[in-house]
Amino acid sequence: MSRLLLLLTVTFCILSTALAISVDVAPHGKECFYEDLNIGDKMTVSYQVGQGGNLDIDFWIYDQQGRTIKSSAREASGTHVVQAVAPGRYTFCFGNQMSSVTAKSISFNVHDMEKVNESAKEHIDPIAREIRELADSIQSVKSEQEYIVVRERKHRNTAESTNARVKWWSLGQVGLLIAVCLWQVNYLKRFFEVKRVV
Repeated sequence: MSRLLLLLTVTFCILSTALAISVDVAPHGKECFYEDLNIGDKMTVSYQVGQGGNLDIDFWIYDQQGRTIKSSAREASGTHVVQAVAPGRYTFCFGNQMSSVTAKSISFNVHDMEKVNESAKEHIDPIAREIRELADSIQSVKSEQEYIVVRERKHRNTAESTNARVKWWSLGQVGLLIAVCLWQVNYLKRFFEVKRVV
Protein backbone atom coordinates (compact mmCIF):
# COMPACT_ATOMS: atom_id res chain seq x y z
CA MET A 1 0.00 0.00 0.00
CA SER A 2 2.82 2.41 0.83
CA ARG A 3 4.44 1.69 -2.55
CA LEU A 4 1.22 2.50 -4.32
CA LEU A 5 0.90 5.72 -2.32
CA LEU A 6 4.50 6.61 -3.14
CA LEU A 7 3.93 5.91 -6.83
CA LEU A 8 0.78 8.04 -6.88
CA THR A 9 2.56 10.87 -5.06
CA VAL A 10 5.48 10.82 -7.49
CA THR A 11 3.14 10.64 -10.48
CA PHE A 12 1.10 13.58 -9.19
CA CYS A 13 4.25 15.65 -8.60
CA ILE A 14 5.54 14.88 -12.09
CA LEU A 15 2.24 15.67 -13.77
CA SER A 16 1.85 18.89 -11.83
CA THR A 17 5.20 20.11 -13.14
CA ALA A 18 4.70 18.77 -16.66
CA LEU A 19 2.78 21.79 -17.89
CA ALA A 20 4.77 24.90 -18.62
CA ILE A 21 3.10 28.24 -18.10
CA SER A 22 3.22 30.90 -20.80
CA VAL A 23 2.73 34.57 -20.12
CA ASP A 24 2.95 37.77 -22.17
CA VAL A 25 4.71 40.69 -20.52
CA ALA A 26 3.63 44.07 -21.91
CA PRO A 27 6.15 46.81 -22.75
CA HIS A 28 7.30 48.55 -19.55
CA GLY A 29 5.41 45.76 -17.72
CA LYS A 30 6.17 43.34 -14.94
CA GLU A 31 4.48 40.01 -14.19
CA CYS A 32 4.91 38.37 -10.78
CA PHE A 33 4.04 34.93 -9.44
CA TYR A 34 4.46 33.39 -6.03
CA GLU A 35 5.08 30.05 -4.35
CA ASP A 36 4.58 29.15 -0.69
CA LEU A 37 7.62 27.33 0.67
CA ASN A 38 8.57 25.77 3.99
CA ILE A 39 12.06 25.74 5.50
CA GLY A 40 14.40 23.63 3.37
CA ASP A 41 12.14 23.47 0.29
CA LYS A 42 13.84 24.07 -3.04
CA MET A 43 12.17 26.03 -5.80
CA THR A 44 13.62 25.88 -9.31
CA VAL A 45 12.34 28.37 -11.91
CA SER A 46 13.25 27.70 -15.55
CA TYR A 47 12.21 30.19 -18.20
CA GLN A 48 12.75 31.00 -21.85
CA VAL A 49 11.66 33.96 -23.95
CA GLY A 50 9.76 32.70 -26.99
CA GLN A 51 9.15 35.86 -28.95
CA GLY A 52 9.36 39.61 -28.78
CA GLY A 53 12.14 42.12 -29.28
CA ASN A 54 15.65 40.80 -28.68
CA LEU A 55 14.27 37.75 -26.84
CA ASP A 56 15.50 38.98 -23.47
CA ILE A 57 13.81 39.56 -20.11
CA ASP A 58 14.70 40.69 -16.59
CA PHE A 59 14.10 38.25 -13.74
CA TRP A 60 13.95 38.57 -9.93
CA ILE A 61 13.23 36.27 -7.00
CA TYR A 62 12.13 37.90 -3.73
CA ASP A 63 11.89 36.29 -0.30
CA GLN A 64 8.87 36.56 2.00
CA GLN A 65 10.07 39.99 3.25
CA GLY A 66 10.49 41.44 -0.25
CA ARG A 67 14.29 41.26 -0.39
CA THR A 68 15.87 40.29 -3.69
CA ILE A 69 17.43 36.82 -3.50
CA LYS A 70 18.39 36.35 -7.15
CA SER A 71 18.18 38.51 -10.23
CA SER A 72 19.30 38.50 -13.83
CA ALA A 73 19.06 41.15 -16.53
CA ARG A 74 18.33 40.77 -20.22
CA GLU A 75 18.60 37.00 -20.51
CA ALA A 76 16.87 34.86 -23.14
CA SER A 77 16.63 31.87 -20.83
CA GLY A 78 17.66 30.85 -17.37
CA THR A 79 17.30 28.47 -14.47
CA HIS A 80 17.40 29.72 -10.90
CA VAL A 81 17.29 27.57 -7.76
CA VAL A 82 16.31 28.93 -4.36
CA GLN A 83 16.26 27.07 -1.06
CA ALA A 84 13.89 28.50 1.52
CA VAL A 85 15.59 29.54 4.77
CA ALA A 86 12.31 30.69 6.30
CA PRO A 87 8.70 29.69 5.62
CA GLY A 88 6.58 32.06 3.61
CA ARG A 89 5.57 33.29 0.19
CA TYR A 90 8.44 33.62 -2.28
CA THR A 91 7.82 35.76 -5.36
CA PHE A 92 9.43 35.59 -8.79
CA CYS A 93 8.91 38.30 -11.41
CA PHE A 94 9.58 38.86 -15.10
CA GLY A 95 10.18 42.45 -16.17
CA ASN A 96 10.03 44.05 -19.60
CA GLN A 97 10.92 47.60 -18.56
CA MET A 98 13.67 47.96 -21.18
CA SER A 99 11.21 47.54 -24.07
CA SER A 100 9.02 50.44 -25.09
CA VAL A 101 7.15 48.83 -27.98
CA THR A 102 7.39 45.04 -27.99
CA ALA A 103 5.65 42.62 -25.63
CA LYS A 104 7.57 39.47 -24.69
CA SER A 105 6.18 35.94 -24.55
CA ILE A 106 7.76 33.78 -21.84
CA SER A 107 7.38 30.09 -21.10
CA PHE A 108 8.37 29.13 -17.59
CA ASN A 109 8.29 26.16 -15.27
CA VAL A 110 8.45 25.92 -11.51
CA HIS A 111 9.90 22.62 -10.32
CA ASP A 112 10.09 21.43 -6.78
CA MET A 113 11.87 18.12 -7.11
CA GLU A 114 13.22 18.25 -3.56
CA LYS A 115 9.86 17.06 -2.20
CA VAL A 116 9.89 14.11 -4.61
CA ASN A 117 13.43 13.20 -3.60
CA GLU A 118 12.66 13.46 0.13
CA SER A 119 9.65 11.20 -0.18
CA ALA A 120 11.70 8.72 -2.24
CA LYS A 121 14.53 8.71 0.33
CA GLU A 122 12.18 7.40 3.00
CA HIS A 123 11.98 4.07 1.19
CA ILE A 124 15.22 2.44 0.25
CA ASP A 125 13.78 -0.41 -1.82
CA PRO A 126 14.75 -0.67 -5.52
CA ILE A 127 11.33 0.35 -6.80
CA ALA A 128 11.49 3.70 -5.03
CA ARG A 129 15.01 4.25 -6.34
CA GLU A 130 13.86 3.49 -9.89
CA ILE A 131 10.89 5.83 -9.54
CA ARG A 132 13.17 8.61 -8.35
CA GLU A 133 15.54 8.07 -11.27
CA LEU A 134 12.58 7.97 -13.65
CA ALA A 135 11.25 11.25 -12.22
CA ASP A 136 14.65 12.90 -12.70
CA SER A 137 14.86 11.58 -16.27
CA ILE A 138 11.35 12.79 -17.11
CA GLN A 139 12.19 16.22 -15.74
CA SER A 140 15.33 16.53 -17.86
CA VAL A 141 13.51 15.28 -20.99
CA LYS A 142 10.69 17.75 -20.37
CA SER A 143 13.13 20.65 -19.97
CA GLU A 144 14.91 19.69 -23.19
CA GLN A 145 11.59 19.38 -25.02
CA GLU A 146 10.50 22.83 -23.85
CA TYR A 147 13.80 24.28 -25.07
CA ILE A 148 13.33 22.64 -28.48
CA VAL A 149 9.74 23.89 -28.77
CA VAL A 150 10.75 27.47 -28.01
CA ARG A 151 13.67 27.31 -30.45
CA GLU A 152 11.38 25.89 -33.15
CA ARG A 153 8.89 28.71 -32.56
CA LYS A 154 11.67 31.29 -32.79
CA HIS A 155 13.04 29.82 -36.04
CA ARG A 156 9.55 29.51 -37.54
CA ASN A 157 8.87 33.19 -36.77
CA THR A 158 12.20 34.15 -38.35
CA ALA A 159 11.44 32.07 -41.47
CA GLU A 160 7.94 33.56 -41.82
CA SER A 161 9.30 37.08 -41.41
CA THR A 162 11.98 36.44 -44.03
CA ASN A 163 9.40 34.92 -46.37
CA ALA A 164 7.15 37.98 -46.03
CA ARG A 165 10.06 40.35 -46.71
CA VAL A 166 11.15 38.37 -49.79
CA LYS A 167 7.56 38.38 -51.09
CA TRP A 168 7.16 42.16 -50.70
CA TRP A 169 10.63 42.82 -52.14
CA SER A 170 9.78 40.66 -55.18
CA LEU A 171 6.44 42.44 -55.67
CA GLY A 172 8.22 45.79 -55.39
CA GLN A 173 10.76 44.73 -58.01
CA VAL A 174 8.01 43.58 -60.37
CA GLY A 175 6.18 46.88 -59.90
CA LEU A 176 9.38 48.86 -60.51
CA LEU A 177 10.15 46.78 -63.65
CA ILE A 178 6.66 47.42 -65.05
CA ALA A 179 6.98 51.15 -64.35
CA VAL A 180 10.41 51.33 -66.04
CA CYS A 181 9.10 49.38 -69.06
CA LEU A 182 6.11 51.71 -69.45
CA TRP A 183 8.35 54.76 -69.12
CA GLN A 184 10.80 53.39 -71.75
CA VAL A 185 7.98 52.59 -74.20
CA ASN A 186 6.57 56.10 -73.78
CA TYR A 187 9.99 57.71 -74.10
CA LEU A 188 10.89 55.77 -77.26
CA LYS A 189 7.46 56.42 -78.74
CA ARG A 190 7.91 60.16 -78.26
CA PHE A 191 11.51 59.98 -79.54
CA PHE A 192 10.51 58.41 -82.86
CA GLU A 193 7.44 60.56 -83.45
CA VAL A 194 7.68 62.54 -86.67
CA LYS A 195 7.31 66.20 -86.00
CA ARG A 196 5.73 68.01 -88.87
CA VAL A 197 6.39 71.61 -89.43
CA VAL A 198 3.74 73.37 -91.45
